[in-house]
Amino acid sequence: MGQVRVGIGGRSYPLSCGDGEEEHIAALAAMLSAKADELTAAIGTMSEPRLLLMAGIQVADELFAARNGGAATRAAPETKAPDDAGYAALLARVEALTAALDG
Repeated sequence: MGQVRVGIGGRSYPLSCGDGEEEHIAALAAMLSAKADELTAAIGTMSEPRLLLMAGIQVADELFAARNGGAATRAAPETKAPDDAGYAALLARVEALTAALDG
C-alpha cells in the first residue's frame, strides 16, 4: 500500500493509496490546496472544515460544468485572474450552498 503526505490550508495529512498512485494523489491534493489558497486570499481565514468544504464545492462545480459541456462558474486561475465581482459572486454561491448543507 502506498503512502503520501499532502498539504492543504497549511496542514499536512498522511494518506494511504494504491501502490504507484502517490503522484496522482499528490497532484489532486495540490489542486484542492490551490482552491483553498484562493479562498483564503479572497475572504480570509476560516475554519478548516469550512475551507475544505468550500474548496471541494468549487472543484465539484468545475467537474459538474465539464461533465455537462458548460463552463465552470468562472475561469480557472491559470487562464484568467478573477476580479472582485467574480469573487463576490462565487462567495455568495458557495455560502448559499454551505448554508444549505449546514441545515
